[in-house]
Amino acid sequence: MWGEIGLTELIEEIVKIITGAIAAMGYWGIAIGMAIESANIPLPSEVILPFGGYLVSTGKLEFYRTVLAGTVGGTVGSALSYYLGLRGGRPFLVKYGRYFGFSVKHLELAERWFERYGEATTFFTRLMPIVRTFISLPAGIAGMNFKKFIVYTFLGSLPWSLLLTYIGLKLGQNWKSIETWFHKLDVAVILCLAAVILYLWYRRKNLF
Repeated sequence: MWGEIGLTELIEEIVKIITGAIAAMGYWGIAIGMAIESANIPLPSEVILPFGGYLVSTGKLEFYRTVLAGTVGGTVGSALSYYLGLRGGRPFLVKYGRYFGFSVKHLELAERWFERYGEATTFFTRLMPIVRTFISLPAGIAGMNFKKFIVYTFLGSLPWSLLLTYIGLKLGQNWKSIETWFHKLDVAVILCLAAVILYLWYRRKNLF
């Protein structure tokens, strides 16, 4: 079946499945979708949350409950990912990760961020492409304090859920148009984070 469908059609089918589930399940659909994405399965939050915002614009959902559902779902999925890293360890992920859509390259990228900037990475990378989904794995592998991990993850996931839900609310029925520019947003966030990191590094260097 899928072999006869092009990439564009496949993406459209996935979007239909996601939006159909959210329309039927409401806040639970958003929470489950975000949990799946944060558990390293490529289900795009750039579809889930803006569609939730669209439903807010129609009066079917409430804005802050939608944001909270996305944030809590993302935190739960990240906790599952953390546990996988904690219990399975890196060898397990490298050996068996391909069976559930896991990429070693993505793990290595997340590991570099975690090793360079420490536990705070679980907070400030939540707005970054790719890394935001996989950063929980090295946190688990490193045995990061779980309570601190949950707090950082929740606080880091909140602005992402707030932003995408708000955009979906403002775009209304044109919520899909976010897909054409969210990559530019990711780049802008990366540049801002890089500037902050450089500033902190420079300040620390001069203090010591």
